[in-house]
Amino acid sequence: MKGPEGGLSLIVRSGDYESVHYALALASAALAINRPAILFFTLGGIRALLGPPATLDDWDRDELMRQRGIGDFETLLQACVELGARFIVCEMGLRALGIDRAQLRRDVPFTVAGIVTLLDETKPGMHLLTL
Repeated sequence: MKGPEGGLSLIVRSGDYESVHYALALASAALAINRPAILFFTLGGIRALLGPPATLDDWDRDELMRQRGIGDFETLLQACVELGARFIVCEMGLRALGIDRAQLRRDVPFTVAGIVTLLDETKPGMHLLTL
């Protein structure tokens, strides 16, 4: 069982490729060393869960990452799913953008909830970061 020490709660609020890619890289790294990871997608970050394919700004960088031997978006996303990341999609963010939860990816096990849930699930010893 993963203890909260060194775990991460990541607020993914930007829809740019770099921010979402790095959030997935951080979460998958934490999970790989047996630390919990929570990914809280809100506002522009929610666009990463539309699709597939995701609709992120600067999407052409994904191919460059693959060419350079760096985990691409899909690889990192699936690693987070398989390693047990907790995915939360912000209810307020969905409403603000006019996105219905049915538009989100079905291969990512997410819960629609709010900031209170994120804060409640970010246990003492976990780091809360915004990307």
